[in-house]
Amino acid sequence: MIRFLSVSHLAVIDRLELEFASGLNVLTGETGAGKSILVGAVGLLVGGRASADLVRTGEDTATVQAVFEKSDGGEVIVRREISSQGRSRAFVDGALVTSGALRDAAGALVDLHGQHEHQVLLDPAAHLDLLDEFSGLTSSRDAVAAAFHLWQQVRDERARLAASEQQKSSRAEFLAFQLAEIDKAAPQAGEDEELTTTRQVLANADRLQRLCAEAYTALYDGDNAALPALAATWKRVGELAGLDPKFAPYLESRESIKPQLEDLAFFLRSYSENIDASPARLQEIEDRLALLERLKKKHGPALSDVIAKATALRRELHDIEHATERAAELDAALDAARKTYVQVAGALSTKRRAAAREFARAIEKALADLAMARTRCEVRFSEDGGEGQWSERGTDQAEFYMSPNPGEDLRPLARIASGGELSRIMLALKTLASTDAPGKTLIFDEVDAGIGGAVADVVGARLRLLGNRFQVLCITHLPQIAAYGGTHYRIEKSIRAGRTTTAVTRVDGVDRETEIARMMGGVDISPAVLAGARDMIEAKANTKRKRK
Repeated sequence: MIRFLSVSHLAVIDRLELEFASGLNVLTGETGAGKSILVGAVGLLVGGRASADLVRTGEDTATVQAVFEKSDGGEVIVRREISSQGRSRAFVDGALVTSGALRDAAGALVDLHGQHEHQVLLDPAAHLDLLDEFSGLTSSRDAVAAAFHLWQQVRDERARLAASEQQKSSRAEFLAFQLAEIDKAAPQAGEDEELTTTRQVLANADRLQRLCAEAYTALYDGDNAALPALAATWKRVGELAGLDPKFAPYLESRESIKPQLEDLAFFLRSYSENIDASPARLQEIEDRLALLERLKKKHGPALSDVIAKATALRRELHDIEHATERAAELDAALDAARKTYVQVAGALSTKRRAAAREFARAIEKALADLAMARTRCEVRFSEDGGEGQWSERGTDQAEFYMSPNPGEDLRPLARIASGGELSRIMLALKTLASTDAPGKTLIFDEVDAGIGGAVADVVGARLRLLGNRFQVLCITHLPQIAAYGGTHYRIEKSIRAGRTTTAVTRVDGVDRETEIARMMGGVDISPAVLAGARDMIEAKANTKRKRK
């Protein structure tokens, strides 16, 4: 959802900052006040076409920036800049991105109804998702997706094996060479670390031997060695313990201290004697480490990677040498995976075709409530195009066909020209089934075109219902719809210092009542009209409370 929107130097907007709320946000104002410019600003953030004409006269750059809150609570900052020369730059979280990356980042967060090029629902690929959501077929879809991925995995492995068979001889020779190189070295796990430690010991052999000898002499073999001296100390402590029991615990620790010191003395002597300080041994260690380093550079970076590489080479070489057997195994597995996919996808297709008519009737009924009573709807499926058309959605390709006017042929949803009709169709679809993530921003422009009275009331109620799951921004000229808004913004155009400027203000309380009254009765607002506006707002609020 859009938390914050900032627009600078865009058309008639000089500077504008808005904080939108969750639920249904309505935007109202006189015709020509700049409502379409505001929608266009959001359109730029989702990859809309930019041109120099959008930059305010006398300015170098127009900027649109928004803070989006994602469904997981995280935030995304999107910015679009347009220069007076027509050049455009886009940024996501401060990083410069391409137009495609902008559409991927922001397009999933906003759906503009009223601007054909941004409507995800105009893509026939989304129609199957809506049908499945409406019909409760998501679990069947999961089974199809699992079967498809298994079939795809086995198919790809079989293709790789077929390719390897064509190059079997040269590939086997290359693999054997690499494997022989590693096997000749016969690296062991952790060997390089042990050798590095050994090299350090050998490089410091003289110092180690000297330190061991000095420590051994000081502890055990010298004239003033510690262990003999301790014997006299323990004798005196024993006499003290006989006089005062407080010394007894220290006397008892003698049995553990003495063996530890003796072990240390013997280890110092044996360690010094076992150091092989010969140059030949050091050179052997250096050569071995150099060999392991060469292997790590080729197959590493770690020695464990080299060992894993040898295992992989051995397995691939085995597969090549036994390619005929493996090919038969994969052919059988591929045939089984194909049959499983066809079975679950066929079952899903049958359920879809059975549900399609019910879905079409539900759309027609929803549109009848929105002043499109004679609209005919149909879900048309294309013929199976073979394995090339298979996907994790199944073997079906479907598209919504509609005819809003009696006597007209059914046409694809994407070819319905009227913005107002299209917005109402989208509103009906969104309330019946939606695959969008909760919190996504839905913007409805022209949704009130050609309607009024009771139908406008139904549209307003539907929009508020959508607001329970999504953030809805609706630009409207009808008070019946505006009265349903949880948050209300007034768009005004004025002339300041000879320049036309559009401003947007949040209205509450008396200001909101006045704006609704203006929509009901025009510029001259009588007390009766104002009272009517107040009653309308209160009535919609009471309807909301009753439904809760």
